[in-house]
Amino acid sequence: MYTVRQGNPADVPQLARLRAVWSAEQERAPAPELTAGDGPPDGFVEDFRHWAEGNPREFFVAEEDGELIGMVNLLIFERMPKPGKGPSCWVYLGNAYVLPVHRSAGVGTGLMQAAIAFARDLGAVRMVLAPSPESADFYARLGFEPASELAVHRFT
Repeated sequence: MYTVRQGNPADVPQLARLRAVWSAEQERAPAPELTAGDGPPDGFVEDFRHWAEGNPREFFVAEEDGELIGMVNLLIFERMPKPGKGPSCWVYLGNAYVLPVHRSAGVGTGLMQAAIAFARDLGAVRMVLAPSPESADFYARLGFEPASELAVHRFT
């Protein structure tokens, strides 16, 4: 049975492993081994740690028997204040991932429920994300809807 909890700095090696497996899956390459204690090769854990320290986010993780099996992170944007209106924020949800063997078992839903509750408790005015075509239905079931209020300027 898995549990969902807020992530912490001690999770960095396992978060890096999840990211390495996810990247391999996206590239249709062989996934790195997920043997306990092993991590991705080539200093990736330190690269990930450096990124995490420079890009503060709130992580939620799904854990089973001491191993992380899923993750999601939240980037909190503090809105510029207006006269007569208190401070507010909105949340960008990113990097949602569950190991393939644990999909369709409620893990992703559990992670999302924790993330949504956290954002609601912050008093966020909205949560946004950029779903892949494969995940759009999943997010729709959780109450996300297409947004027409954002625009994008692509550089590549």
